[in-house]
Amino acid sequence: MELVAPADVLAAREALAGVVRETPVTPSRALEGVAEGPVLLKCENLQRTGSFKIRGAYRRIQRLAPGGRAAGVVAASAGNHAQGVALAAQMLGTRATVFMPAGAPLPKIEATREYGADVELVDTLDETFTAAADFADRTGAVLIHPFDHPDIVAGQGTVGLEILEQVPDVATIVVCTGGGGLLSGIAAACAPAGVRVVGAQAAGLAAWPPSLRAGAPTGVAGATIADGIAVSRPGEVTFAHVQALVDEIVTVDEEAIARGVLRCLEREKLLVEPAGAAAVAAVAEYPRRWPGPVVAVLSGGNVDPMLLVDIVRRGLVAAGRYAALRVRLTDRPGYLADVLRRVGQAGGNVVDVEHRRLTGSGPDAATAPGTVDVALTLEARGHDHRAAILADLAGAGYDVAAE
Repeated sequence: MELVAPADVLAAREALAGVVRETPVTPSRALEGVAEGPVLLKCENLQRTGSFKIRGAYRRIQRLAPGGRAAGVVAASAGNHAQGVALAAQMLGTRATVFMPAGAPLPKIEATREYGADVELVDTLDETFTAAADFADRTGAVLIHPFDHPDIVAGQGTVGLEILEQVPDVATIVVCTGGGGLLSGIAAACAPAGVRVVGAQAAGLAAWPPSLRAGAPTGVAGATIADGIAVSRPGEVTFAHVQALVDEIVTVDEEAIARGVLRCLEREKLLVEPAGAAAVAAVAEYPRRWPGPVVAVLSGGNVDPMLLVDIVRRGLVAAGRYAALRVRLTDRPGYLADVLRRVGQAGGNVVDVEHRRLTGSGPDAATAPGTVDVALTLEARGHDHRAAILADLAGAGYDVAAE
């Protein structure tokens, strides 16, 4: 397979002039302390439509023959690709139909409609691809794949060209990856210049490591909070690029991704979706692994507010700053007050208290008479502080455990 060349990426950039924003690169002092070297963030979360996807979608549609554009385009997506295709089609004067899962966040569905696309909802993400392919067969609309096409790869690669200009001495670029379009494009643009390119994938749905071991795209099952990179199988086009040009693929777990989102919010003052935070998570989880300067690509910032609440809580738990405790104590006046007093003296901030009086039936029947369970949710200063609060309560004779 012929790979996308730097010249193809350069041609895509010329086509995208005035269409996409050259997103900023900002240094991250917080990550520099972890990596012990310069780390910068490429802020594609500030791109039009909130992610890099507009780059590849526009280039793919712009390259269609007039007859292809006249028939319209169709896509399947849970959010970012949907918005990129919708806006690109609107700008290029063609109709777009996008199939989205019914469970997609409402803001993403509404944004896709506002960009001018006809949105069709189906039950699951897997069904969106089948529905989009059927629609293309019935109507002649051109299916715009989210990652597996050379024009998509070339368009996404323009992120890499900008990095080369903004950080001329860049040594390593860390990129989140699902299907591999952004990773392939950046590698096509930057690997020939001698830059090390690393892919970061969610461990809960990591198809790249087994695919590279097998020498061919391989499907896996799993789940991840990083819906933007929740792809179960790489494409043929992207596999060829990653196999030839990418130096390394690493995985990061859900807690690391949640901490990455929280780190971007608290330390960088940037709203980044879980997929976009995967590169930040990789830099934090693999300190001093790659030569610097390191650029971590924040691929998008489209996150549902309700999901963000859960992710932030997970990030706080993973950082030891949010804890749920279960304390069993004697059902007499004064015991609950003593527990709360001890937590306060230890510096914990109680957020919620739930008093569970046992009934004497079920698995706790042997210890139920005269006892109650108290569920405490509290804020702590980290893992050591949380452990100290637990130890203080246990030392006072309380039956206590983290939940």
